[in-house]
Amino acid sequence: MQHIYRQGSDPHAPVLLMLHGTGGNEHDLLPLAELISPESSVLGVRGNVLENGMPRFFRRLAEGIFDEEDLIFRTAELRGFIDEAAEQYGFDRSSVVAIGYSNGANIAASLLFHYKDALAGAILHHAMVPLRGLELPNLSGTPVWMGSGHNDPLIPADQSRELADLLQGAGAEVEMHWESFGHQLTRTEVDAAAAWFARTFKS
Repeated sequence: MQHIYRQGSDPHAPVLLMLHGTGGNEHDLLPLAELISPESSVLGVRGNVLENGMPRFFRRLAEGIFDEEDLIFRTAELRGFIDEAAEQYGFDRSSVVAIGYSNGANIAASLLFHYKDALAGAILHHAMVPLRGLELPNLSGTPVWMGSGHNDPLIPADQSRELADLLQGAGAEVEMHWESFGHQLTRTEVDAAAAWFARTFKS
């Protein structure tokens, strides 16, 4: 997978896996990494699927309707890539925290839905339920922060709450943050995620 890796100044800090939204690339969310944990190593990844020329992490059939077979395949692909990157760059595979926005947050949520030890935690900016009818792995103690919009036109608030409930039901420690600016990613939302990250991983 196309990616960028930046070695951090603190080898003990979590490694940040940056996952862009539709039409983004491996560089898009690097400014978020600087705001959330500037001393962390960063792995920015580009999705392998193109939709009208725009990179995504998995295919969809329509707005809000995922190609579930492709989602499952691409989730496994991303997990395997993280394993390979940890070996290539020598970082601690067990300390990877995903930070995703929109489509990137959805693939991060899918990693949590499918694999017990895929992530040490996650920051999900405007994520949807990736898949229903799935028995989630034991996520006990896995910290997850969710940024959602009360009036997000793409993701109804009820679906944000459903995702939180599913993760909590599997044992994850979920904190929700609400904004009123639709689907966009705001500085106040990022600042709230950074404060949560500091409390969760630096205490």
